[in-house]
Amino acid sequence: MAQQEASGNSSGTAGSSGVQRNLKARHVSMIALGGCIGTGLFMTSGSTIAKAGPGGGLVAYAAMGIMVYALMTSLGELATHLPVSGSFATYNARYVDPALGFAMGWNYWFNWAITVAVDISTAALLIQYWLPNTPGWIWSLLVLVIVFTINALTVSAFGETEFWLSLIKVLTVIVFLVVGFAMIFGIMFHPAVGLRNFTYKGGPFVGGFPAILSVFLIAGFSFQGTELVGVTAGESDNPSKAVPKAINEVFWRILLFYILSIFVIAALIPYTSPNLLSAADGDIAMSPFTLVFQRAGLASAASVMNAIVLTSVLSAANSGSYASTRMLYALARDHYAPQIFARTTKRGIPMASLIATTIVALATFATSIFGQQVYMWLVAASGLTGFIAWLGIAISHFRFRRAFVLQGHKVSELKYHAKLFPLGPILALVLCLVVIAGQNIEAFIQWNWQEIGVTYISVPLVLILFFGYKIKHHTKLIPLKDIDVSAAQTGVEEHEAAEQVQG
Repeated sequence: MAQQEASGNSSGTAGSSGVQRNLKARHVSMIALGGCIGTGLFMTSGSTIAKAGPGGGLVAYAAMGIMVYALMTSLGELATHLPVSGSFATYNARYVDPALGFAMGWNYWFNWAITVAVDISTAALLIQYWLPNTPGWIWSLLVLVIVFTINALTVSAFGETEFWLSLIKVLTVIVFLVVGFAMIFGIMFHPAVGLRNFTYKGGPFVGGFPAILSVFLIAGFSFQGTELVGVTAGESDNPSKAVPKAINEVFWRILLFYILSIFVIAALIPYTSPNLLSAADGDIAMSPFTLVFQRAGLASAASVMNAIVLTSVLSAANSGSYASTRMLYALARDHYAPQIFARTTKRGIPMASLIATTIVALATFATSIFGQQVYMWLVAASGLTGFIAWLGIAISHFRFRRAFVLQGHKVSELKYHAKLFPLGPILALVLCLVVIAGQNIEAFIQWNWQEIGVTYISVPLVLILFFGYKIKHHTKLIPLKDIDVSAAQTGVEEHEAAEQVQG
């Protein structure tokens, strides 16, 4: 069964069959860091303050950050023990039920491919900020060609591109924080702004717990993409060191960036400002980052932020293409997809998987031109994918650790182990269910079936895939005593030993 063939990854020798382990530790770390810093921070973060007040926004992001940290430590334990491109889909099949791996893998692939289409559409809108009289579809196709080319070269080309795109985002946040705190304390803005906006008109909490819950969902979307570090583990040259470093060091920086950024925005812009909600609608001129830079005297702040958000969208499209390509490759290696998608070039690129992903992205983009309603449904179908994937990670880790110990192993044998077990995966599981269920409570209150369908379409799609495979192949929940907890099929030890000899 698929759980017994979890990985076909090569050790990375040139011309070998399989993907190659050529991602450096700095690539993995920056991909993990940059994957979280995107339009969610630059554009929609202000709306959390507008809806729940400065205190509510901070609480929501802090709570989501703690939950995602627990989740990432779970993924870290799994990814260092069995570093494969299929990541959590492979873990779902190996540690839970092959049907779950099938459902999670196909859902993740399809929805990331759709997300690439959304990103290239967004990139066109950002470019039209400077060139408003040009047709957007040309820019979208150009971006898609660039993304395809980067992913078709080598995994090192992808890693290097993501490194520099992510670095731009990180530096932007650092400059924003320096400028913001300088304004708060009156170093470059007189008089000092201080913290009076935190108590302005009933602050810091506005709307109570319901408001915090509503922005909790927004915060969750901002952290989408953190699971990419698990996918990159399959091509990391030293996953036993790179993955724990990316999780232990980088995530705390992400949490720090988000909390401090929300704090600066809340201090400098009153929560009653309509600009905070306008930014969430895609108005770059109203981005909290743009507003703060303008107040600091940067006249071209809107144009600069538009360029930075464009690099962020390019990064998202690039990462999405990589993630979906590797997931389809892993599905084929686990015999969940046609074997043509498991073939790789001499440079270790699963070209058939990349082409299929690009075709889906292109077809989805075409629906935005010729069938707007179909496009909106496709986009809605990708909305909850990240949270559903997180559920799979939490379940897989919980069962893996229990099986590992039950079969006579000690936790100390693991290269990296989640210190929050079992609280971590349980907390992540519960909060993910809360976030998924709470996406559109109003639709249930008003019994608006169309709204319910648009919001939750991801859930029945996964269930159809799960039960369809389960019924056809008669799979069952794997007993803990029968779970394969070995890591002998990855070839990681041999590759790491070769790297040390070369070093």
